[in-house]
Amino acid sequence: MGESQASTVKDARAAERAFEPSEAATIFLAMSPYSCRKATTGDPVLREMLIPFGSAGCVVRFEIEPPSTVTVLAVRHQREDDYH
Repeated sequence: MGESQASTVKDARAAERAFEPSEAATIFLAMSPYSCRKATTGDPVLREMLIPFGSAGCVVRFEIEPPSTVTVLAVRHQREDDYH
C-alpha cells in the first residue's frame, strides 16, 4: 500500500470514529441550542459547542434564529490558531 492509500485509509477510519460524537452533538444541538456557551462576540444568539474527539475535539460555531432554526457557521479543530 502506497503512502497516499495509507493516508486515505487512516482518514476514513478517523471519519468513522468521529461520526458517533458528531451525530450525538447534532441531536443535542437540535434539542437545546441555548445551553451551549456564548461566543466571545457578546451576541446572545451566536454560540459555540465543543464536540470531544480523541485528545482534542472540534468547535462548532452556530447562530440561533428564533424560534427554531440553528445555522452552523463554522466547524474547526479545537487546536486551530485562526478560529475566532
